[in-house]
Amino acid sequence: MELDIQIVIVLAILVATVVMMVFEILRIDVVAIITMLALGWSGVLTPDEMLKGFSSNAVISMLAVMILGYGVTTTGVMERFSEAVLKKVGNDKNKIIGFLGLSVGTLSAFMQNIGAAALFLPGTLDISRKTKIPATQLIMPLGFAAILGGSLTMVGSGHLILINDLLKNASLEPYALFAVTPIGGILLIAGIVYFFVMGRYVLPKEGKGAKKKSAQEKLIEMLRLPNNLWYFSIREGSTLVGKTTESSGIWKDFRLNLIALAHGEAVVYAPWRETLFASGQIIALLGSENEAKRLAEQYGLQEVIQPSIFNRLTKPDESGFAEVIVGTGSELIGQTLRDFAFRRKFAMEPLILFNNGEEIKGDFSDHRFRKGDTLIVYGLWDNIRSLKNNADFVLATPIEVEPKNQSKALPALASFAFGIVLTFLGVPIALAFLTGAMAMILSRVISIQQAYDAIDWKVVFLLAGLIPLGMAMQKSGAAYFLAQYIMQVVEGQPVLVLLIAITILSTVFSLFMSNVGAVVVLAPLVIGMAEIAGLDPRPLVLLAAVGVSNSFLLPTHQVNALMISAGGYQNKDYIKAGSGLTLIFVVLTVAVFYLFYI
Repeated sequence: MELDIQIVIVLAILVATVVMMVFEILRIDVVAIITMLALGWSGVLTPDEMLKGFSSNAVISMLAVMILGYGVTTTGVMERFSEAVLKKVGNDKNKIIGFLGLSVGTLSAFMQNIGAAALFLPGTLDISRKTKIPATQLIMPLGFAAILGGSLTMVGSGHLILINDLLKNASLEPYALFAVTPIGGILLIAGIVYFFVMGRYVLPKEGKGAKKKSAQEKLIEMLRLPNNLWYFSIREGSTLVGKTTESSGIWKDFRLNLIALAHGEAVVYAPWRETLFASGQIIALLGSENEAKRLAEQYGLQEVIQPSIFNRLTKPDESGFAEVIVGTGSELIGQTLRDFAFRRKFAMEPLILFNNGEEIKGDFSDHRFRKGDTLIVYGLWDNIRSLKNNADFVLATPIEVEPKNQSKALPALASFAFGIVLTFLGVPIALAFLTGAMAMILSRVISIQQAYDAIDWKVVFLLAGLIPLGMAMQKSGAAYFLAQYIMQVVEGQPVLVLLIAITILSTVFSLFMSNVGAVVVLAPLVIGMAEIAGLDPRPLVLLAAVGVSNSFLLPTHQVNALMISAGGYQNKDYIKAGSGLTLIFVVLTVAVFYLFYI
């Protein structure tokens, strides 16, 4: 094939894009925009073609998936999912990766992998928070498993569905639903085992985005706040029975804070100072371990494992510390906490008082407040959030968690399920998921403004900027030129060489072209080469379709693009983790096809 100027231009832009992404010369979305503009200015694509990425199915699907994922997260339903997972597999990282990988991979066999990944992402982030396992150690394996799972059936990915049409057009017999399951199952298991063995070496300890500490972490670190809770039951005959919070000396003598008190199923947060202790109650204390045990010894209390009724106290998105400033004109000015009944009004426990630069801990019930005095409090975010509209205080700590609207869990899940069901019915994924997202907005799970805020524009521009590169490779003939050239090189070589060439070429194409586009280019060439070599073309076309799923080296696949921000990953993280899996993918795919399909 003649090497014309447009092919040279496209290949030059392709090389420049790869270099900038691999060496991270610029941020990945900036690289994508530069690539898109270069294709427009060079004349390879018209301005309309250059901008088609923004209206592509991939980008619209991504927008819709982000909105759907955010809507489900705001209901708190994924917390129940994460609790169920941890109850089943515990806190072991490999068991969590294995369970999530098999689950999302199996789901991807029957639905678009971007939808499966989006469904599991919020729960995976919640599992990361609960277990303290960095999100970077869980999210990439989840995404890779979703991609691998797409090769479990002939309806798991768009390009596998397409090859049956291409085979029919070439008067060849199409494949049955589970024809690809053996190789798909081997690849999924291999991917999970790869992270079992190599995860500690190839996965980043923390993502770039994870290095930025939250306001809560900064406050705890700056003030050296205690973050361990101790739980004690008040037994029959305890000398604490009949005493009040104040008379017990919990604040004054032990420098502890009573965060909550439970009796049966009833929980009182930040109990009032005149609350009487009774046998059978369970108390939650914040402070040093030594002082908590000294209190227990003095009053004959029994330490207990955290009761489930106190779960809200240990969830970062349910409770935490806040800095509260006494505002000008506050009713608290000139009064004490006792006079103002702070705990009874707001159900928050004051821990520290800052007065004229002096830090006061313990019992400061008799301090008369002045304008500008600052309290450090602990309580439920729902209660802390109420201070925003209170004229007596200025809330200095940003609340970084959204309130959970559990009453909307059913419409949120129904909207997500509706979008997925539409894809099963043959509706294009972009139309199906965007319809599901709109259903979520119309059912008032989230507002339209929240939907806009849920969109990660870095990911949008990454995909929209690189999609034109795939279009340019097809339009200019660059993709056909590369494929034809490689096929000419391997012509007459042993079958194994041909299989390796097809798999590697499919892998390269998958990084910069849509999987469907890559298959469209490769299928006719592969059929022609098979006929020349005297081989059945059907397995070779199937090999090319499986090979374009090998998209792990760069975050250009839709699933990887969705995961990159959530995990705080960089390009080098995908190169490091993806290179090993790419090699395993090529070796296993070639071996299985050589032994069982050809």
